[in-house]
Amino acid sequence: MRVMVMVKATKDSEEGIHPEREEFQKLLADMGKFNEELVKAGVLLAADGLKPSSKGKRVRFSGTGRTVIDGPFSETKELVAGFWLWQVKSMEEAIEWVKRCPCPFPGVESEIEIRPLVEPEDFGEALAPEFKEHEERLRTQVAARN
Repeated sequence: MRVMVMVKATKDSEEGIHPEREEFQKLLADMGKFNEELVKAGVLLAADGLKPSSKGKRVRFSGTGRTVIDGPFSETKELVAGFWLWQVKSMEEAIEWVKRCPCPFPGVESEIEIRPLVEPEDFGEALAPEFKEHEERLRTQVAARN
């Protein structure tokens, strides 16, 4: 199963504030080591940090209308500061990996959310075979680029 593992933003991450240099270097080293473990285990598919929401945009859909909303966005606890995309055997395996992760924001309470990705088989009989084949072709094309 594939899961999206999201590091939730904090007030400091949204303001672009990093820990002191020494603490920040240790965090980067620890995260680098953790990511290497994920790669060696065949779990890591993708990973990256995100800039604060002040650098982002949202597009609101209302019928045929589209409205662009500039960041920053309120409700920091609902924002994502970074992510991993993992291939794991189960949600339990994903939880075990997250428990091993270094604290993403030392010195403050932080949170990581794990969400399974929707897979074609989740739709069962409602998914037409041609759509499933189309999705598989697209995934093969994307994988070939990486």
